[in-house]
Amino acid sequence: MCGIAGLIDPTGAAVDREVVRAMTAALHRRGPDGAAYWFGRGVGLGHRRLKVIDLSDAGAQPMGNEDGAVQVVFNGEIYNFADLRAELLGHGHVFRSKTDTEVIVHGYEVWGDAVVERLDGMFAFVLWDARRHRLLAARDRLGKKPLYWAQVRRPGGPPLFAFGSELKALFPVPGLERGISAPALGRYLSYEYVPPPHTIVAGVNKLDAAQSLVLDLGRTVNAAPEVRRYWDLPFPVEQADWPVEEAAVELRQLLRRAVERRLVADVPLGAFLSGGLDSSTIVALMAELAGADRIKTYSIGFSDETFDETRHARAVASYLHTEHHEERLDPKVLIDELPAVADFLDEPLGDASIIPTYLLCKFTRQHVTVALSGDGGDELFAGYQTFLADAPAHLFDRLPRPLRALAGQVARRMPARTGYFSLDFQLNQFLRGGDVAGPLRHQRWMASFLPEELDGLLLPDVRRAAGNPLADVEARAAVTSARSEMDRLMDFYLRFYLAGDLNVKVDRAAGAVGLEVRAPFLDTDLVTFACQLPASLRLQGWTTKYLLRTAMRGRLPDAILNRGKQGFGVPVARWMRQELAPALRDELAEDKIRREGFFEPAAVRQVLDEHLQGRRDHRKQLWTLFVFERWLARHGPA
Repeated sequence: MCGIAGLIDPTGAAVDREVVRAMTAALHRRGPDGAAYWFGRGVGLGHRRLKVIDLSDAGAQPMGNEDGAVQVVFNGEIYNFADLRAELLGHGHVFRSKTDTEVIVHGYEVWGDAVVERLDGMFAFVLWDARRHRLLAARDRLGKKPLYWAQVRRPGGPPLFAFGSELKALFPVPGLERGISAPALGRYLSYEYVPPPHTIVAGVNKLDAAQSLVLDLGRTVNAAPEVRRYWDLPFPVEQADWPVEEAAVELRQLLRRAVERRLVADVPLGAFLSGGLDSSTIVALMAELAGADRIKTYSIGFSDETFDETRHARAVASYLHTEHHEERLDPKVLIDELPAVADFLDEPLGDASIIPTYLLCKFTRQHVTVALSGDGGDELFAGYQTFLADAPAHLFDRLPRPLRALAGQVARRMPARTGYFSLDFQLNQFLRGGDVAGPLRHQRWMASFLPEELDGLLLPDVRRAAGNPLADVEARAAVTSARSEMDRLMDFYLRFYLAGDLNVKVDRAAGAVGLEVRAPFLDTDLVTFACQLPASLRLQGWTTKYLLRTAMRGRLPDAILNRGKQGFGVPVARWMRQELAPALRDELAEDKIRREGFFEPAAVRQVLDEHLQGRRDHRKQLWTLFVFERWLARHGPA
């Protein structure tokens, strides 16, 4: 976990050093161990460091090659750096550090832009080639590490190129267009996050997972950034028929190797442990590799029993004999953290679990600098409840339309409960799937606002400019190599929900406290293996993650192997009727909404009143609006 930022003047004129310093300073939480800069002709690069590998000054960035003509700033970890280093030594390169960063520099000298295809890890980097006056930037295959960029127009010359690990790193750049992007706002209200290449700020873009960017100013000072995808999920043309035991052995070996590669660190290391299958799997393999007595595990729990998983985490920790740390929180503690979350969350994210994720990271950082997580298991092995809902949805589609309409009327009249995944909430979300199938239906299930609901929510001009937010899902479906229905869903969850929501949530929450989080399930070889699996090894009947459960049989308690999915949620539905109600009314007050000019005040008031009066459960819609309003007050244009 580090922070990178920089500024490029295509004409070669000196960049404003104070601007580069201010950009880099905005990322101080991501890299609490120091700041450093490199300035060359027309270039300024900044780096905030979190020391994880090679704690000496030799590991500081920006880092150059032997003569300093190639410079890089890098955020993340390259897990195959030892193999790459050995190969580059064979090419005659001299290494001055023991870091993974240096393999990017020398790798570029040997392989050019193709260096990104040789890297296996979580990363975002920007490399400057001073001889060729050329920039290369890239993000990792699954989008663990972020990279924002902008071309900032100015009078009388080509635009400046600016980049940063977070959106706020670009705010100090003079002339940056800070207006709200209507297409991004529409997407945020639908997805609860802003998918690439959009950002909530009109003048800024972000790279997608597995994309690289080249800015070749040696060719022309008016060069436009060239963005390309260098890797995609490798789904097969035809699925192999894997024997389950053979596949389980292969999965264990790949997982074990993925965990082993993520145990390399020169600082204390631990793991998140929720008591779910994914995090428990990672901890079990860590215990096998390093010895249980050396493994520190971390959990947080809640006073609301329907959201609390700590008893399951304790059971796993006891079974594996790890050094377990646990913290229980009441609603007041979580609500009190809202200002801190609004401060570091510089692009709106409507996933309320960012609050407990932040508190878990904060708690864990008191003891260790690196933590392993179970992120990615649900996407690879069909772990979400929505996968179970798919078969009933196909049956529901066959019912006569009047019966389906009647089901909707019944669902809307059910008492609005506030517990975790309550029956009324499940049923109403299920019915939002509409008359579509596949990834589009799953996105409608997960959406805060559907496209047709935006018609009444957004002011007419904003709604027209927003376009169809779900067009991104349709566009991805047209280019993916996934053939089967299960593969198309896996592609959707990895490319959208994981990359746009979960990875962003963990990156920002961990970055706010200077913690590095590593996810073994997102190992390239493991993801490639999962793409080859037939649907029956992911979802068998009503058993999700069938192959993973089979692979871990005998290594985890049966009670954990047989548990259903429980998300890392917080009781926002109840909060908004009780402790959070005054703040909600203030943020969504009619005169305030009218003054800002994005939403129809009457539509917002209706959603708010229905929820506060207990007539409807609008937890997702209201939280999404609440987070946007908090973001607008803290980070929006002046």
